[in-house]
Amino acid sequence: MGYRDIYKESNEQAEERFSLVMERIAEIAKETDVPETFDDYFKKTAAFLLQLKNITEKAEADTLKDASLAECEQRNASLYEDIIAANYADSYGNPTYAVGKLGEEYGQILSALYAQCRKCIIDAFAAKKMNVTITAELFVEIYNYFEDKDGIDKNAIEQAIYWYFHDYSEIFIGDNIREIVDDEEDFLYQIVMNSDLNDLRYLYQYGQHVGANETGIAAFLNGMSEEEIQAMADTYTEGYRIGFASTGKDLSKKTTAQVRYPIGFERMVRAAVKNLEKLNLKVTMRAYSTAANKQYDYDHRYDSALYMGNAFKERKLSILKAAYEQYSELASWCAGPAVVETFGEEGFTPVNKKTALALNDHQQELTLAYANESRQVINQYMPGDETSFTIIAFPKPEIGPDFEDIFRETIAINTLDYEKYQKIQQKLIDALDKADYVEITGRDGNETSMKVQLHTLTDPEKQTNFENCVSDVNIPLGEVFTSPVLTGTEGLLHVKEVYVEDYLFKDLRMVFKDGKVTEFGCGNFPESKEQGKDLVKQVIMRGHSWLPLGEFAIGTNTTAYAMAKKYQIGSKLPILIAEKTGPHFAVGDTCYSFAEDSPMYNPDGKEVIARDNEISLLRKEDMSKAYFSCHTDITVPYCELGDIVAVGKDGSRITLIRQGRFALEGTEGLNEALD
Repeated sequence: MGYRDIYKESNEQAEERFSLVMERIAEIAKETDVPETFDDYFKKTAAFLLQLKNITEKAEADTLKDASLAECEQRNASLYEDIIAANYADSYGNPTYAVGKLGEEYGQILSALYAQCRKCIIDAFAAKKMNVTITAELFVEIYNYFEDKDGIDKNAIEQAIYWYFHDYSEIFIGDNIREIVDDEEDFLYQIVMNSDLNDLRYLYQYGQHVGANETGIAAFLNGMSEEEIQAMADTYTEGYRIGFASTGKDLSKKTTAQVRYPIGFERMVRAAVKNLEKLNLKVTMRAYSTAANKQYDYDHRYDSALYMGNAFKERKLSILKAAYEQYSELASWCAGPAVVETFGEEGFTPVNKKTALALNDHQQELTLAYANESRQVINQYMPGDETSFTIIAFPKPEIGPDFEDIFRETIAINTLDYEKYQKIQQKLIDALDKADYVEITGRDGNETSMKVQLHTLTDPEKQTNFENCVSDVNIPLGEVFTSPVLTGTEGLLHVKEVYVEDYLFKDLRMVFKDGKVTEFGCGNFPESKEQGKDLVKQVIMRGHSWLPLGEFAIGTNTTAYAMAKKYQIGSKLPILIAEKTGPHFAVGDTCYSFAEDSPMYNPDGKEVIARDNEISLLRKEDMSKAYFSCHTDITVPYCELGDIVAVGKDGSRITLIRQGRFALEGTEGLNEALD
């Protein structure tokens, strides 16, 4: 069975509805039965949905791949041209334009409806006729209310949107979970494993936005040797395997791995899939591309404000539980994600628009509660103490003219000498295990002044506070990390520039007291401290007003830091690499969330006992108080770093790093790259 067989029944059920609704939409594209203010909106959205009709029918007939490269490029451009930056000012996807043209009362709603219609692009390419049908039916229902001669009923429109999400959550959530756990959902697998990857038409079969990054990386990988591609894939999949071995988890009990990758990396992914299959793992897949317009995505991040409420949150949670119960056996066989990330895009500073939908305080609380409770549901069916993951990152062409050189240096960084770093990092750990707490300070304008409290080792011969992290789940190697004690952890964390979740933060400040960050802000909006605080809350704090310090680490990958300095790409490094280029602090859950009770041992045989803090321990009383469903890293780069000193209970001081350079005996070799 494949994805076509999976959706065959629902497609047959949708056939008549699909034909009828598209027939009606074709009429809407021509008639003028709504008030003039709204006529252009409905015509343009109807025309867009008719495009999806054509694509859905071709996908169902499996003829999309027959188009020429020029036709594929034109089709992709026509689907995304409305929201790219150059055209966004006059797009109904832009809530400011929508409100300006359609009025304050309906502009936000109709912009959100337009965005929901756009989400069906990928469904159309996967021939999910039911998904396209139900969204088209919502569009027609909303149109009918504007067509009403007795006046527009706003309440009826809002109710229609609410019931759409309420009634069809089973489809949205069910599809999402099946894509994670069921290898027979093979839409992406077919593209990766069966396409002619030298024929770049395959890039356009996903339905996602294809730009210079996607075509550039695909062409670049096509020019690499089989040996180079295999080496990349081996590093990636071996890290996945080691992640299980190093934590004592039994990979042989698992039958599927989820591969997440950027479009354009198919040649490497194909080799990785073959590696995983040799480990007796089938794969499920998630693919993503460069956003057509990050501001568009940002503008619609809170469209759920139209329907989020207590009842909806509870229904969504109950459907999630039911779906995981339905796929419980498949979920139990899932080993966890193997992720390929990319970096190199220009820093994105969003524009906060009053016209964009926003969650009220109660809706924010519900959204956070759902995130937390849903994570607990997932852990019930895919326990964290039985699964693992790996993440690796590569640059994309947008990083600049040195892309090819940076890519090859990144490969070298991803394959650094495991044993060399393991020995050096053990020197750091041995010194840190003598400490009661650690002091971290900045220099050259960085005002960081942090005290991090460590756990007490009751048996130093057998216990350690820091994990010796080399090339397994987080590639590249190069850090020692711990979950700090919150009580006594305090101070200011300050970074002049740091890249977090595709956002470039300037002058980021976070104040800690007893291990909790409650004051925060950034300098991205010099004219408004409040906007800077809001951005930090949205991206780093994930909507929370406070978070605990879940991790403190010291990065040792000076080679990665040197590469960043050489090509002036420090602000573009993903956190996966950036966290290895200096000390870093993660707010949110610990590194061991949902697996705290599983013993963890370093290569020297000592057990890492710092797997909990005062917050995560609350899981023994109330799970809802123990986790935040986020873990966001912030790195102080070597160039901004002053000293790191391990301070013993007796006041003794061991300097690990002095003015940004490694000072501990046995670690001086790390300074070579800095020179």
